[in-house]
Formats: sequence, C-alpha cells, structure tokens
Amino acid sequence: MAGELLDRDATDQLQALAARRVSAVELLKAALARHAETHKTLNAVVAADPERALERARAIDDARLKGEAPGALAGLPMTIKDTFDVSGMAASSGLAELRRRMTEDATAVRHARDAGAVIWGKTNVPVMAADWQSANPLYGATNNPWDPARTPGGSSGGAAAALAARVTALEIGSDIGGSLRVPASFCGVFSHKPTWGMVGQRGHVPPHPGSYAERDLNVVGPLARSARDLRMLLSILEAGPLAPKAPPADLAETRIGLWLDEARCPLDPEVRAVLEAFAQQLRDAGAEVEPIRSPVDMTALLGAYQTLLGAVLGEDLPPKLIRRMERARSLAGLFGGGDGDDPFSPLHLARAYTARHREWLAADAVRARLRHEIGDAFERHHVILAPIAPVAAFPHETRPFQKRSLTLSDGQAIPYNSMLTWIGLATALHLPATAVPAGRTPGGLPVGAQIIGPLGGDSRTLAVAQAIDENVRGFEPPPI
Repeated sequence: MAGELLDRDATDQLQALAARRVSAVELLKAALARHAETHKTLNAVVAADPERALERARAIDDARLKGEAPGALAGLPMTIKDTFDVSGMAASSGLAELRRRMTEDATAVRHARDAGAVIWGKTNVPVMAADWQSANPLYGATNNPWDPARTPGGSSGGAAAALAARVTALEIGSDIGGSLRVPASFCGVFSHKPTWGMVGQRGHVPPHPGSYAERDLNVVGPLARSARDLRMLLSILEAGPLAPKAPPADLAETRIGLWLDEARCPLDPEVRAVLEAFAQQLRDAGAEVEPIRSPVDMTALLGAYQTLLGAVLGEDLPPKLIRRMERARSLAGLFGGGDGDDPFSPLHLARAYTARHREWLAADAVRARLRHEIGDAFERHHVILAPIAPVAAFPHETRPFQKRSLTLSDGQAIPYNSMLTWIGLATALHLPATAVPAGRTPGGLPVGAQIIGPLGGDSRTLAVAQAIDENVRGFEPPPI
C-alpha cells in the first residue's frame, strides 16, 4: 500500500495518512526504499537523516492516534533542495566546507516542518546554485530520469529528478535564473516561481550562511507532481497571511497570450512544435489562445536583467575572478573595445558582474518602466504562455562555462547563456510563473511551458495551471 502511494501526488498521500490507510512511518520507509532503488541511476538525493525522520514520523503517528491535529502536511515525507539549511543537514550548495555547520531550519523549511512534514533528505544542486545542471565536486552529477545521459536541469535539478522518479512528493526550490522552471521542464514536473518577496529567503545559501538579505530576483517556491500540490505548499510557505483556497480556472473563460517569437530568444524547432501542439490542446479545451509579439522590449529587458543578475551573483564569485573582470572592463574602455548589443557577450557579462551603483540604478529604472508597460498585455490576456528553455534536457556538460554551447535539433549552435532568455521576463520583472508539462519531443524528452501572470497574480497562474493539469495534461512518469 505505502509503495503504491508513492505514485500519487502529495494531496492523495496526505488523504491516505489522514484516513489512517497508511502510517507516516510506513510512507517514510517506502520513500527511503524508493530512494535506495533509484539512487545509483539518478543521484538525486545526496544527503539523508533517516533516524531523525523516523523519530518524527512516529511522533506524528502517535499524535494522530490521540486525535490531535498535527498540521496540513502531517506525516508527508519530503526532501529539500541542498541550498536550504535544515536542522542537522546544513546547506552545502555543493561545497564541502559549508555542510560542516550547526544550523537551524531555513524559513521556508520551518514552515513546512511546522505543518507536519517529515524531512528526511537533501537534493543535489550545482556549486552555489549557479548552473542549469546539478553537479558538484562534493556529490557528483544528478541524472535525468528520462535519460540518465542528460541533465535534469539546475539548480533545483536533484529536486525535480526526485519528484519525477517518485522518490518524494513535494520539494522546496529556488529560482534566480530559471532554477525552478528549467528543472521542471527537463523532468516533466510542476513548479511555481512566486512573485518576488512572497516567500522568505532566510536560510538559503547563497548568499553566505547567516545572511539576512532578501536577494533581488531570487525567489523560493514549490515543486510538485500536480498543480494542486503547488497551491497547497505555496500557501504554507507564504511569508504573509495564508491565501484563501481557490478553484481551478475555467479554461472556457481564460484568455491566453501565446508568446513563441522573439529574435533575442532562440527556440529549438522540436520544442516549438511541442508548445504549438500544447496550445492547440488548450484551444480544444475551450481556452482562447492568441499568438502575441514580445510583451516588452526584450533588448532593453535582457540588458537590464544581466546587470541586475550580475550585481547579485557577483557577490558569490571569487575575488580573483572579479578583479579579472574589472581589468577586462577597464581595458575595453581604454581601447574602445565594443561588444555590440549582445547581452551575453563576455564584455557585457564582465560589466554586469562589476556593475557600479549608478549602473544598477539605471537597470532598475528600466525594470520599473517595463513592469508598467507589461500591464497592457495583462489587460488583454489573463496570462502569457511561453517557453521555459530554448532546448529540452541536454547531455551532461563538463567544459568551462565560456566554452559551452547548446545544439538545437536543426544543428544550430547557440550560446549556453541563452538559457537566461525566455525565463528573463518573469525574473527581471518579479512576476509569478508556473511551470507545467506541455508534452514531449520526438525523442521522448519532456518539454515544459511557463504560465506568466501580473505582479501578485500567483493565484491566477496557479488556477490556470490546475485547470490544465486536471483537464488537458499533467505529470507523466518516466520509465525509471
């Protein structure tokens, strides 16, 4: 019984726990067994504390037998992305020296634990959450459950792989450069990037351990195998008052802007075909789906996003690398070096990571203007449906960043940093975006789509996602 429940979403597992069809101890042991079964292939869960988790599960079972109300997540086994501090399992962020710390639960983790979650493991990430794959010298590489030769994405790649493989039913991730949405797309699961500031970041590494900073652009949000689970976990993680429960959207009354064309944002032909077929499925379900042009000036947005992102990530770079970028920037100015208008060129990146405060203010002003201008798009459409990544899951890549590229199905090579393009709109403008499975490529790889809403419109994107999940298409298990 417990093993069969692992194939169900968190809501169904919680209903079984509440009805005492399964105990918290039984469900935890089933999750641990599933982890043992898949670990050699996936390497998704890289640290575990089963003894304390079993103690916690027994306590919840005892409380339930006594008729106590132990919380909305009572008895549910959960793993946590290894950029969050967990009591007894400090966030390593892929670095050995960071895990040797005494720590307490991160804010989001504490909310889940207070709701009764049984936290038993940590899922793999890239070093300092800074890649679109999940590999580090401490724990090695995590593999995609659809094709172990490929990445599950990053930085919440271990989380998405564990979800897809039914090792866990809920996860807490984070996103500053697509880190919730890209792994969801690559592994065929759901995730939600909240409006910036909705969920507290305290206890997330980076920034450095002990920081109280709520970093610009970065958000904390849920991953799951159903949209209803996203809504449930987000309501628990929210920093403010809990949002009221809302029904799924009525697709027959939903206006969707389909954004697939932008010169600055490359898109693999196979990925585009999946998204076009998905849009037609939404039309067949009654939704009004209208192709739209870019909702804002993407040249201005991507330039501002690079500066805003570089200003944040630059804090995590080694001082030696920052000094090298400063020199490159100075030499370019001295000799009149140019880099055109490519926001991902080496010189643009050096300028972003070494941005002066006045430059950051200019980028922030562009963001404020574009956030105002995009309001027109949300007057015409309830949500915008867009790609998440220019490609489906790609093979493991071990070359240095500056030597990497992505190959599209038509043979075209695009820069590795093109992964920042489609996700840049929601991130730079602090907008909510819900990732949903959209279909699979001819080679069987999952492709996700992001449902983008207006500032604070999280309930809107989640309601549309739930309607899609329950009426059009949802999670499909991988062959593992």
